Amino acid sequence: MSLFSLLGAVEIGLIFALVALGVYISFRLLRFPDLTVDGSFPLGGAVCAVLISTGTNPWIATVAATAAGAVAGTVTGWLNVKLKIMDLLASILMMIALYSVNLRIMGGPNIPLINDPTIFNMLQPESMDDYVFRPLLLLVIVVMAKLALDWFFATERGLAIRATGSNARMARAQGVNTGGMILLGMAISNGLVGLAGAMFVQTQGGSDISMGIGTIVIGLAAVIVGESILPSRKIIWATLAVVIGAIVYRFFIAAALNSDFIGLKAQDLNLVTAVLVTIALVIPQLKRKFSRKS
Repeated sequence: MSLFSLLGAVEIGLIFALVALGVYISFRLLRFPDLTVDGSFPLGGAVCAVLISTGTNPWIATVAATAAGAVAGTVTGWLNVKLKIMDLLASILMMIALYSVNLRIMGGPNIPLINDPTIFNMLQPESMDDYVFRPLLLLVIVVMAKLALDWFFATERGLAIRATGSNARMARAQGVNTGGMILLGMAISNGLVGLAGAMFVQTQGGSDISMGIGTIVIGLAAVIVGESILPSRKIIWATLAVVIGAIVYRFFIAAALNSDFIGLKAQDLNLVTAVLVTIALVIPQLKRKFSRKS
């Protein structure tokens, strides 16, 4: 694999590390099966692309994309908490609705950003190639997001979110507003996904209505792979595992698709994903099996 391909895999892996952090919050901390991700990822991209293409500062567009993702997550939580719709069904309804919302926002199936400013070309030094600078800036953004989550989930409100996911009945008995914690957790989760969508369109040169297909699968794969590599219940290690899992996942995808002797092509991406997730799920079971025997 060439250096260009390697850094490209790291770049995409870091973008989806933000998605994986969001998925970790909903699936692991809140125990909320959230398929909104497939809609909030392109939502963040659509909002960011529209604002940048109309002359808005890319940083403001990125913040707006994050806020849009947070709103989508809040609505999903509201459908579940206030209207008593089952969590999975509420997220499916929101995912379906966001497809039309994203088309409305973009005014068409895609928006190119080839010659428009982004946070990457605004900060890129002339002495550094873009394919080197983008992963470095994304690494800074991901590390900042991880550290912010580590801090937040050690606070009283963050612990309340974790308690809600672990045992909602016990949390309510301790005076925790579990409904409010679900809304807050879903907002943070999909806000991170919206931020990832904004990063994606600024690195890939545009937004497309189909860019969100399979996002939840990639996020779950990153979480599962990360937990297999670095199993831990402590939040500081769990978030690190998720980030590592996203990068490792994209690295193996790139390695498989760039290995000519295997014969895989771009259309085999979903097959490779299924195989990797299966392996990641089986490895912990084999470890437990061998540890019991020993």
